[in-house]
Amino acid sequence: MIQGKTIAFLVAPEGVEQVELTEPWQAVQQAGGTPRLVSVERGEIQAFNHLDKAGTFPVDAVAGEVSAAEFDGLVLPGGVANPDFLRMRPEAVRFVKEFFDAGKPVAAICHAPWTLVEAGVVRGRTLTSWPSLQTDLRNAGATWVDQEVMVCTGGPNTLVTSRKPDDLKAFCQAAVDAFRA
Repeated sequence: MIQGKTIAFLVAPEGVEQVELTEPWQAVQQAGGTPRLVSVERGEIQAFNHLDKAGTFPVDAVAGEVSAAEFDGLVLPGGVANPDFLRMRPEAVRFVKEFFDAGKPVAAICHAPWTLVEAGVVRGRTLTSWPSLQTDLRNAGATWVDQEVMVCTGGPNTLVTSRKPDDLKAFCQAAVDAFRA
């Protein structure tokens, strides 16, 4: 259980893959943790089911107004547009990097490692992602593997990564395990 732990979920105002947000969110809640939705703007975020609009979700906190010190871990859901938007926002990139600097666990799925590349935190790490990111990750100094979930402890923190929505069961379990430590 992760009772008493607060986990940040960082997403763009639109473009997050809904299932990659909601399933890890539920896993954190079921394990006794408190998930909080962080974005770069106040209001609501618009989730997607691939290219189709899905649900909206209220933002709890704004990147740039909170820090990693307020959280026990970070989840970066995917969706193509979501991490592409986040990596262009300095306050989002800074927020992500703070978790690595503080040695706090981070879990990223699908296209989310693009934000990790921008934060400069993948060099020397082993991770997985949506296959189209493998060249970007290798060019940033990471070792890319094609597997359901990768838990890398070869750095300042535990980094959990997965490839796609089909990997969510393993991703959620590994993320909760990392947050428990």
